[in-house]
Amino acid sequence: MTKDHAYLYLSSFAEAKRQNEVALWRASHLENIACKQAIEEAIRRGFDGMHLSHDCARGVIEDFGFKRVGWVLAATLQQKQYDGRFSPQNKTWAASTFIPPSDRNYEFSVESHPAVLDGFVSAFREAQAELNLFNSSHCDDMTGQELEGKVLVMSPMTLRESYWAPENQLWLATGGFGCAPSAAGRAVYATCLGDGERTRWNRSDFIGILKEEHLPDWARESLEQIRQEDPAESAGMTTPSM
Repeated sequence: MTKDHAYLYLSSFAEAKRQNEVALWRASHLENIACKQAIEEAIRRGFDGMHLSHDCARGVIEDFGFKRVGWVLAATLQQKQYDGRFSPQNKTWAASTFIPPSDRNYEFSVESHPAVLDGFVSAFREAQAELNLFNSSHCDDMTGQELEGKVLVMSPMTLRESYWAPENQLWLATGGFGCAPSAAGRAVYATCLGDGERTRWNRSDFIGILKEEHLPDWARESLEQIRQEDPAESAGMTTPSM
């Protein structure tokens, strides 16, 4: 497991004001700037004029965490989306992260040479891929779907990084207004297939419904155990995509 890092504020400054969380937003913004500066320094040290060190992203990730480094990189590429020196794959990756619009996002935009920065982004993505986390490519879209009885994939952004592991991402939705596609409520009650924990989440905390072909054997066994231990809870349970 990775260690926990400074809190990353995911909402806009306007939302922070509404929630009386300006101090949290400001602390996170300053940490974003520090992360941006660390990325620029890592690139300066890791680029020999021809090649970028393959592990140049590792130290920044250790200091700031995958969440924040990914946030800063995604925000940077979104601001530079018309620059052809970034690969289409990295642009598509960056666009998948919602960064709240702000006239201060430029303050943590990485200013390294785009072609070299593109290599850093690729190195970061490779490091994150090594964690073998579930992502949107493993999921069916939740839009318009009833969630009760489905295996849902938790967004890594919802979990603390110390809990970033595939077994902590799979949850069986057991009820709550958030399971209904048209309900006003957001609550989804769910059971973790990794350790059996039962808790409440919001519908937006999940990235999708796990596709059947990506259901691991250990998760299938966990579903079977839930059926045996609590038949009432498993009523209407389906495997992903069904």
